[in-house]
Amino acid sequence: MEDKIIEEIMRIVGKENVLASPEERKCYSYDARNEGVIPDLVVFPSSADDVSKILKLANRHRFPVIPRGQGSGLTGGSIPVYGGVVLVFTRMNRILEVDTENLTVTVEPGVITFDLQQEMAKQGLFYPPDPASFKYSSIGGNVAECAGGPNSLKYGVTRDYVLGLEVVKPTGEIIKTGVRTMKGVVGYDLTRLFVGSEGTLGIVTKITMKLIPLPEAKATILALFQEVEDAASAVSAIIAAKVVPSTIEFMDKASIKCSEQASPMGLPEGIGGLLLIEVDGDRESIQPQVEKVRKIVLDKKAIRCDVTADPQEADRLWQARRVLSQATYNLNPVKIAEDVVVPRSHIPTLIRALEEMEKRFGVPILSFGHAGDGNFHVSIMIKDTPEDRERAEKAVEALFEETIRLGGTLSGEHGIGTSKSAYLGMELSPEVIATMKRIKELFDPNNILNPGKIFPE
Repeated sequence: MEDKIIEEIMRIVGKENVLASPEERKCYSYDARNEGVIPDLVVFPSSADDVSKILKLANRHRFPVIPRGQGSGLTGGSIPVYGGVVLVFTRMNRILEVDTENLTVTVEPGVITFDLQQEMAKQGLFYPPDPASFKYSSIGGNVAECAGGPNSLKYGVTRDYVLGLEVVKPTGEIIKTGVRTMKGVVGYDLTRLFVGSEGTLGIVTKITMKLIPLPEAKATILALFQEVEDAASAVSAIIAAKVVPSTIEFMDKASIKCSEQASPMGLPEGIGGLLLIEVDGDRESIQPQVEKVRKIVLDKKAIRCDVTADPQEADRLWQARRVLSQATYNLNPVKIAEDVVVPRSHIPTLIRALEEMEKRFGVPILSFGHAGDGNFHVSIMIKDTPEDRERAEKAVEALFEETIRLGGTLSGEHGIGTSKSAYLGMELSPEVIATMKRIKELFDPNNILNPGKIFPE
């Protein structure tokens, strides 16, 4: 990048808000899974005006701009593909307004999801979306990926809470989309277009979201099954009984074994499936919900069912799920993490297919995730060798083929980024992809913003 461009950017944001050394820039070339090229510059904007000026400069000089939150994504959405400037939003981290009368909150993109939830809870309010990275991921990143989490079953995902946005278009204009009300149908719904667009259509600099009252009480249920089919059948039966838990989390046999080795809970050997179920609501409704769920899981051959309303005991029951992500690295040093979604009725078929893939490709494959909405996190654990990486690539392709065959989708909450772009055509028709590309070209005629993402090059 030319010195005059760097000097102009420093004038816009201040020299103290620019990282230019190779060592500093290297730190922003990767996310939680992928590595891209080293950016030419790393910039920390403090306002929409800063972003606007940099994007206008980028259009004049034709350099890429890549928006970034905490870099916790798993598909390469925030990594540079062609160099350029990485805009990091960690310093735009203010909660700007809480409207307790209308139950809305307005924040900057760098606010950490967990911090927002904690602050809202102090006022008896609840922001439900809770991706696994919620203790360190930012709201801006959640919006870019339309993040979900365990609470999605009952409460929905990020797009269900975003009412309005302040967005800087790729060409530098600042626009406001959406409303601050619960209803609004004036013109096209640009807000929903930006949510989940992975930073390719605009840079979000302000988010207004709806809140709901914080549930009064919660109970946690741990159910163990010898057969995975029984666990899946229990999930369907719970939903059919018109009980809507806030969370139904699943772990397969391999995940349970891995978790138990890392942090023993005394779970019996040979468990084929584990369900962690939470119900919430007003105090009077909790016990009837618990009794319904308990009866269902026992009817579906659960060999053990533990129930608690005590927060500390609930933390203990969640231990197996909480340690799992890191525990998987005890198997092998490299994780290929995918998040597919299938209809709930096909959960056992997918799990059996994964067991077959593990044998066929000779690499450990674990599955766990949000059984209530069919969103499974599949971890393929490999050694860092060309042979294992080739096996993993074949396993990923087989996973995606099976997911599509079962009527599912290739990503529930991680997005496409760079790691899944080659598989986009497995799910979307050429006509649909071409339409999406035309939308990208309309917003970003010079392909300045986050190039190389979503669409195969």
